[in-house]
Formats: sequence, C-alpha cells, structure tokens
Amino acid sequence: MQIVRLAATGMTNREIGAQLFLSPKTVSHHLYRAFPKLNVASRAQLAGLDLS
Repeated sequence: MQIVRLAATGMTNREIGAQLFLSPKTVSHHLYRAFPKLNVASRAQLAGLDLS
C-alpha cells in the first residue's frame, strides 16, 4: 500500500523505487496488480482516491 500512496502523490516509479530500495520494474508490477483491486485505470484516478 505504501507504493500506491507514493504513486498517488505524483512520484515516478524510479523515485518510489529509490525511496523504498526497489527496482522501478518492481514498483511498476505492484501498481499493475493494485490498479484493478482499487478499481482505477491511471495514476490520475489513483490521486483522487482517499487512501488514508
């Protein structure tokens, strides 16, 4: 969920990966798996969700 929260703030996969010590590809995969579960199709929609 931390990756999703950071992505919702506008951070890139590379920035998220650097902060969490993950590769950008791993970040991308986590987001790919999370989007359908959150019923969103883009980072813009993700930013509109209440993730608290």
